[in-house]
Amino acid sequence: MTSKPFINSERLLTSISDYARIGATPGGGVTRLALSEEDQQVRKRFAADVAGAETTLRVDDIGNMVAIRSGREALSPIQIGSHLDSVRNGGRFDGALGVLGGLEVLRALADAGHVTRHPIELINWTNEEGVRYEPAMMGSGAAYGVFERGWVGERTDRDGIRFGDALDAIGYRGDLAYRPEPGAAYLELHIEQGPVLDEADVAVGVVEGILGITWLDVVVEGQADHAGPSPMSTRRDALAAAAEIVSMVEGLAVEAGPPVVGTVGRLSPDPDLINVVPGRVEMSVDLRHQTSAQLNDLVAEFQSRLDAIATRRKVTVTVDRFWTSEATRFDAGIVGAIAASADVCSPGALRLWSGAGHDAKYAADGGPAGMIFVRSRGGLSHCEEEMSEDDDIAAGVATLLETVLRLDTALSSND
Repeated sequence: MTSKPFINSERLLTSISDYARIGATPGGGVTRLALSEEDQQVRKRFAADVAGAETTLRVDDIGNMVAIRSGREALSPIQIGSHLDSVRNGGRFDGALGVLGGLEVLRALADAGHVTRHPIELINWTNEEGVRYEPAMMGSGAAYGVFERGWVGERTDRDGIRFGDALDAIGYRGDLAYRPEPGAAYLELHIEQGPVLDEADVAVGVVEGILGITWLDVVVEGQADHAGPSPMSTRRDALAAAAEIVSMVEGLAVEAGPPVVGTVGRLSPDPDLINVVPGRVEMSVDLRHQTSAQLNDLVAEFQSRLDAIATRRKVTVTVDRFWTSEATRFDAGIVGAIAASADVCSPGALRLWSGAGHDAKYAADGGPAGMIFVRSRGGLSHCEEEMSEDDDIAAGVATLLETVLRLDTALSSND
């Protein structure tokens, strides 16, 4: 005889603490870059844990790990996904909360002896962060046909190590046939990574969509020269031009207003010497907007202002818009199910958009998807100070479980 499933908060929080020891940093965060030794260790732990939750584990050719709990009917799966890789000196909750929240859902179902109509799949996506291997969300992007298999395998990190070689080195290259396919529904639990919920004093958020994101590589070329004899009036200083571009990106986003953001996160002058005017600078630009059309307009305005800077400073600038994640609005039915579940588990949940990219974006391109946010204290993320309170975490995972049960009942037999 089965009983209604409930999460075990103590077990959930213990799992989060245990996983945070893998790749732990002195400041209380984690560093688990994709396909690193730390990633290998956390994958082994995940494989062992899902084996104890009545699942079958499959690994695809990109390293995506899919734990499958059988349903009682031949239906498309309800999927729960997130990631276990991190940025350098990142937080212990980013990504891991979604995977471990999904693990707790599986454990709660097993504890209650509850067999769902639909199979339940828990996915640990490879290289969500895009730190070691660019771009981000590579595992889900490959699964949903955005990135070609051979192209992914040839991506290199800053040490020249190919993605495919690193995947083989940690022993997690699986079978192409095991790639997850679009299911009846895809759910992702994640910390907000922003201040909206914290400022509203709300524990749980119902995510309506994800902002469009584009990444650009910008190369500024001037003329290297001796820092002493070269007059200021004749310099073609690539770094001075780059500094103006950094300020321009910030101003462009501020002028556009929320939710638009613009960031220069990487900047490399050459030569990097104290007494030489830099002749070349490589830099990144990250722009985000709520619709694809608005994002394209933002990029066009960026290019126009960039051209003006280049002309005035007598430098040449090239731009490679090498990755774009289109703006995505989540399925209304899934969003509604999450909102109804939040009303039960965390009354007062707020509806909001995500400024960060997530694997749910590519899942939404393939089928119905939605996300649940958990409050980030101070809005901090991608840093060791990242923090979500125990009660908020429990409320978010309870909402995830309630959503799974609600969708399992509500979705039609031919979904």
